[in-house]
Amino acid sequence: QVQLVESGGGLVQSGGSLRLSCAASGSIYSILSMGWYRQSPGKQRELVALIQDGRDTDIADSVKGRFTASRDNAKKMTYLQMNSLKPEDTAVYYCYANIRRDSWVGFRDYWGQGTQVTVSP
Repeated sequence: QVQLVESGGGLVQSGGSLRLSCAASGSIYSILSMGWYRQSPGKQRELVALIQDGRDTDIADSVKGRFTASRDNAKKMTYLQMNSLKPEDTAVYYCYANIRRDSWVGFRDYWGQGTQVTVSP
């Protein structure tokens, strides 16, 4: 069993900051990529930031310069520091990881339950 558990969401005023954390636990052999997606009402889930095993990071243009993603492989955790938040950043933020549970199985995608981030004007 593999679990991703997010924390750190909440309500913040425009211009404020929040830091999201995500911990992976369970039977994990290795983690390839780890990061964050978000989904607003009526919209598709979209990539926010994704850190590859080699530390290369893909980050959405809409959050560049404001959001920073990081990863602690030893702790199996990923973080999303969100600064200069805007009302359009309001969404449910989901932790994502591509995980191999054992050496003889392939990688598969795992998702957290989501954490609400609400930015008021």
